[in-house]
Amino acid sequence: MFHSVHACKHRTVATVLIVAALAPLGIPVAACPFCGVVGESLAARRDAADCVAVGEADGRAFLNADGALSQRFRIDQVLRGDVPANGEAIIARVSGAANGTAILFCTTTDAAAPIAVGTWTAIAADEVLLGYIVAAPRLREAAASRLQWFAARLEDPNPQIAQDAFVEFGLASFAAVCEAADSLDAKKLRVWVNEPGIDQRRQGFYGLALGIVASRSQNTGQATACIHALHEAIAAPADDFRSGFSGLLAGVLVAEGERGLDYLKSRGLFEPQARAVDQRHLLAALRFAWESLADTIPRDRTSNATAALLASPAVAADATIDLARYAFWKPVAEVADLWNTLGTEDPLVRRAVAGYLSACPLPAAKRQLEKIRAAQPELWQRALESSALLPEKI
Repeated sequence: MFHSVHACKHRTVATVLIVAALAPLGIPVAACPFCGVVGESLAARRDAADCVAVGEADGRAFLNADGALSQRFRIDQVLRGDVPANGEAIIARVSGAANGTAILFCTTTDAAAPIAVGTWTAIAADEVLLGYIVAAPRLREAAASRLQWFAARLEDPNPQIAQDAFVEFGLASFAAVCEAADSLDAKKLRVWVNEPGIDQRRQGFYGLALGIVASRSQNTGQATACIHALHEAIAAPADDFRSGFSGLLAGVLVAEGERGLDYLKSRGLFEPQARAVDQRHLLAALRFAWESLADTIPRDRTSNATAALLASPAVAADATIDLARYAFWKPVAEVADLWNTLGTEDPLVRRAVAGYLSACPLPAAKRQLEKIRAAQPELWQRALESSALLPEKI
């Protein structure tokens, strides 16, 4: 979401680093470029439920009348709520069939109603996962304190626990992750960012976390090792998806500040011939830097770096939108030139140009705007009408 930059400390990591395929300025976007849509944590499901119970699968999964995958369970133990643990059967929605024990959540608050009236969901769970769900800190506890508990469970041998610990960090604010940095294991993070078998979305977060650890470390050797691991991960060959790459880039910016920005330039990521997918991730990392790292990377430097991407076809439209959001009007001539260069092939570029020039208060923008409108009035109007920067008056 586009919130005031003064409120960015309260935004989650999953939204601070906005996806590179950015929607037009002013239209809400969601998703994390290094962790994707992380969903709801198990602790959140537990705390939101009116009844939490342990049960045993009683039959195979089936599609209910609404087309949802469901399964019959018999309740063995009630962890919270007033539902009697007497073996009574309930029907719960499941994401996958459970073959034995499951943890059950019910949203009904009417303890007097029949047990089947509640809306139940179930997750297959062994004793280890059950213990984890019961012990996980409550949502009402301080965010940084909660993260310290989950930090020890990142990449847990139990895949459900490992995923849920990652979700907790993905939902936390950047400030909270920084506060919990002392609980993050630098040695493990250095391994994880370069381990091929780990989900790339998680690697993106681990890259950001490694940057945080490096920036806060009082041990020069440890900080250097963290930065070296990030450089290694960035330089490693990758496929066309590389879903966590923006997190690695952001980690370098957190760890090294302006020197990190110079390092990314030395990697050729700002060149028009750079891989499109890498530049989308780079733009996402620059957004993060502009919003959250102004203390170590002046916003003018971040804005100028964003302007350097105007010549790159894959991200020119998004870079233009970002520059307007930053109210960075220095490259008004370069933006206007896009109308007759990259804009001839990509209508999104022309939409972004129309929005930028309309929002820019400089006389130079007004002159460029009038020039384009006089030459191509219909194309200009269409671009302007579809621009999220549509002004009240022109």
